[in-house]
Amino acid sequence: MATTFVSVPLKKASEVDLSKPLSKFIAATYPSGESQAEYVRAAEEVNKLRKSAVGRPLDKHDSSLDTLLRYYDQLCAIEPKFPFAENQLCLTFTWKDAFDKGSLFGGSVKLALASLGYEKTCVLFNVGALASQIAAEQNLENDEGLKSAAKYYQLATGVFQHIKDSVLSALNREPTMDISPDTVGTLSLIMLAQAQEVFFLKAAADKMKDAIIARLANQAADYYGDAFKQCQYKEHLPKEVLPVLAAKHCMMQANAEYHQSILAKQQKKFGEEIARLQHGTDLVKTIASRYDEYINVKDLSDKISRALTAAKKDNDFIYHDRVPDVKDLEPIGKASLVKSTPVTVPMSPKFTDLFAKMVPLAVQQALSVYNQRRADLVNRMIAQMRESTNLANGILASLNLPAAIEDISGDSIPQSILEKSSSVIQQGGLQTIDQLIRDLPDLLQRNSEILDESMRILEQEEITDNDLKTKFKERWQRTPSNELYKPLRADGANFRTTLNRAVQADKVVRERYAAHSEIIALLCKPEAELNTAIPSGNPTRSLQGSEVVTLLKTLLASLNEVKKERETLENDIKSVEFDMSSKFLTALAQDGAINEEAVSVTELDRIYGGHTDRVQKNLKKQEELLANIQRAHEEFSKSTQSNTDANQREEILKKLAAAHDQFVELVANLREGTKFYNGLTEILLKFQTKCSDIVFARKTERDELLKDMQQSMAREPSAPNLATPAYQTAVSVNESTPGPTPAPRTVFQPKPQPPARPPPPSIGTTYAPASFGTATGASAPASAPASAPVSASPGLIGGTGMPSQAQGPPYPSYQGYPGYYQMPMPMGYGQYGYGQYNMPYMYQPPGQPPFQSAQQPQQPGYPYPQQQYYQQ
Repeated sequence: MATTFVSVPLKKASEVDLSKPLSKFIAATYPSGESQAEYVRAAEEVNKLRKSAVGRPLDKHDSSLDTLLRYYDQLCAIEPKFPFAENQLCLTFTWKDAFDKGSLFGGSVKLALASLGYEKTCVLFNVGALASQIAAEQNLENDEGLKSAAKYYQLATGVFQHIKDSVLSALNREPTMDISPDTVGTLSLIMLAQAQEVFFLKAAADKMKDAIIARLANQAADYYGDAFKQCQYKEHLPKEVLPVLAAKHCMMQANAEYHQSILAKQQKKFGEEIARLQHGTDLVKTIASRYDEYINVKDLSDKISRALTAAKKDNDFIYHDRVPDVKDLEPIGKASLVKSTPVTVPMSPKFTDLFAKMVPLAVQQALSVYNQRRADLVNRMIAQMRESTNLANGILASLNLPAAIEDISGDSIPQSILEKSSSVIQQGGLQTIDQLIRDLPDLLQRNSEILDESMRILEQEEITDNDLKTKFKERWQRTPSNELYKPLRADGANFRTTLNRAVQADKVVRERYAAHSEIIALLCKPEAELNTAIPSGNPTRSLQGSEVVTLLKTLLASLNEVKKERETLENDIKSVEFDMSSKFLTALAQDGAINEEAVSVTELDRIYGGHTDRVQKNLKKQEELLANIQRAHEEFSKSTQSNTDANQREEILKKLAAAHDQFVELVANLREGTKFYNGLTEILLKFQTKCSDIVFARKTERDELLKDMQQSMAREPSAPNLATPAYQTAVSVNESTPGPTPAPRTVFQPKPQPPARPPPPSIGTTYAPASFGTATGASAPASAPASAPVSASPGLIGGTGMPSQAQGPPYPSYQGYPGYYQMPMPMGYGQYGYGQYNMPYMYQPPGQPPFQSAQQPQQPGYPYPQQQYYQQ
């Protein structure tokens, strides 16, 4: 028994480079090092795997199927680790409809989507298609081939069923017909029926009980019947699918009836045996008469015929059992042994995740938020300590400490002032601040230009998209740019706000520099000039060795120790390192989601709790020291001798001490601003690259969509069907056909009549003239294209059913201008092979009357029948 199995064609994919966008994301997300290089190599391997899986024709072999399965498994593995969104990696996957053959001008139907779910769906479709092709290639004459075919058909069943359940949720728009839920549901049922048929063949080959074989065959017939019903209204499926399913339905029913008849014979039900064999005979006759080109059932027909002949003979001569009607027979039972193979990842036993060490995207996002929380906590503690240091320096400067207690002679520069002056000079003094300030506008302008360019290309693409949307309206089916770019525009607005704040901060720094530049310049002068600029005075000579001076020195030394402790504490806080990946991975594995806030807060308290306590103790100790210093300074001030020179000297010393602090703070702020602008440049360059990538991807998608729309328009009819003009209506043979009346124009002298046409060859049967392509007296079909009208009731050439050609408008005849003659038609042009004046000369046998052609009535003044002339 020769049989045919339905196999599904593969979808074809356009080439996509996965390595570049994946590598860009890796470089932007992970620090440079061995792990980054390993991930980049893995991205290149994924790209190679895609080319092997969908970028070349696949053999109908297990190795090709395993390549597809490994690529699908890898897609599932990297999906949670990379942001495969339309406005993230900008990867657009294009696939053609598997069942669409395309047209000469329109091409085939295809769909391009920036969705990894779409790529997975199409790859999985090819898994099912290739499994069906491999199963159809198996040798069903041996046990191994039957087992393999059953395995692959059940795999295809599960794959198509999985696509049916998940395709709409995986895509954000209507899929192509081949992967629509209705189509893949039908394919799943067809594969299920074919798997059941293979089990029937296996049971028959193993010579199992006829009752079991009959049930298996009846179940297969039932599956084929359901598949046939679902295929009846699916015009996009190959045309041979429907007759194959109908034939298989009848064939499986015939097999079920045959094996059930054997069971009836064993049970001495000879009438039932004959009835079932007769029903089986009718079924195979139906197959032979309708579907013989698809399925050969000669063996089955012969087997049933022999059994029926023997049964009738035995019943007629021996048993005389009544043959019941088919409708009265007991229904045959059903037994299903097939089960669709569920889609569980990994599907390939040889799969190895190329990104096994990379954490999922959810963990990456949690780590990003955690790092921000950690940075906020660290910055907050460091800011508190620095503010406390600035506060202490400011209070000491306002009290002229320690310069006040160091100024013993009243003529020399206090040691603390000399140290501060030397520190400022070593750092470059005003030149350093000037250079840093000059660099800021260039850095700001560079960042502004990058941001402006990024937003410009987004704006330009959005304008183009809006114009096309306005032009094509509902045909323009893709995500609008204004919706897609919302996250990018929000990022751009944040960057713009950050730049504006930086400009304001730069303005504040310049104002502070302008206010303190003069005293800082004084602090940068050599020691001799600095000493000259400080007034002389000796307010503390009488306090040398006093208890209050000793107390102040002790308190100031303790305060310096607190400051040094704070510097050490700041370094300790910055150096804390802790990998939260394991914590987030554990939370993800346990709960299926990550509560980042709860996990982060708990771990930050554990890691930085001790440092926070140390910072608070340090700040409290400084607060107590400053209070004691202020009280001691009040007592010291009461003991000093007040005079004008001494007051002026003290005031200058205070300004010099404050100038040092201002210089240090200004340099720190300017360097921090430079660092900020440089860091922002890197971020903005990545943002610009991201904008460029998504605009390029949108441009590619736009070009593909425009191409598809042009092809779809080419497939549509160019103009509606027009009603047939009245002058083209066919008339009866007996009616005269007047020539069409030409449009009014200048009347020229008529051309002379052409020479008589030579007689045609002798033809045994003479055909009466009739209108071309229609019955006598019938109207021309209303659906005839307007661009190629058929003349009504033309004269037939030689009585062979060949109409004479329509004539063009009349041409004038002048001396030396013979007038209009038709161009001769090429020989062998079907029934139009000969024109009116280029018929070949045929020999006229003696005694045969010359051929008289039916002449059209001529209009006076015009020698030939004319078509109506329309003014151009």
